[in-house]
Amino acid sequence: MALGFVRPARPEDAGEIARIQLATWRVAYRRLLPRHVLANLDEALLAQRWEAAVRQPPSENHRVLVAVEQAEQSYLVGFAASGPVDAEALAPNEPAEALGPDVVAVTDLLVEPRWGRRGHGSRLLAASVDLWRESGFSTALAWVFEGDQASRKFLTAAGWEPDGAGRALDVDDMLVPQLRLHVAVPTEPTDAT
Repeated sequence: MALGFVRPARPEDAGEIARIQLATWRVAYRRLLPRHVLANLDEALLAQRWEAAVRQPPSENHRVLVAVEQAEQSYLVGFAASGPVDAEALAPNEPAEALGPDVVAVTDLLVEPRWGRRGHGSRLLAASVDLWRESGFSTALAWVFEGDQASRKFLTAAGWEPDGAGRALDVDDMLVPQLRLHVAVPTEPTDAT
């Protein structure tokens, strides 16, 4: 029987986080982003960035969590990254003060597809919510690709809703529409399954 749990990321996890990110993007976004963009992503550069994010986060409220599947061996199977909102969380032409200090932004929440549907995403989200609550955040938001039905379905099933904001990312001269989802951070602990 396999067990799953979530823990804070460690610097030595950076390579696996980058590998999971690339593997997931190449499957989940293969119809959303240009093929050559996905093919040319640099795993070593991503690993360096993740190591820096774990080793020297911009604030104590910037966090990277990893999901672990434990059977005969342990495997990193997913990760979540979040932190206080910054300019990247804003919609086009949205004033900086529109999102207050009590708002947290999810920058990544990914589970490698071969490990999907085993509760890892739910555990990552629940652990993140618990940390957000402890840090005093009252609202969380995340940008998702409009065409990413899996992420939208996962988040809306957890109570997230569109907040009306949208934008389009310019990916190698291709505009990829995104919408912003938000949710109130519960005041009581969550039950991770």
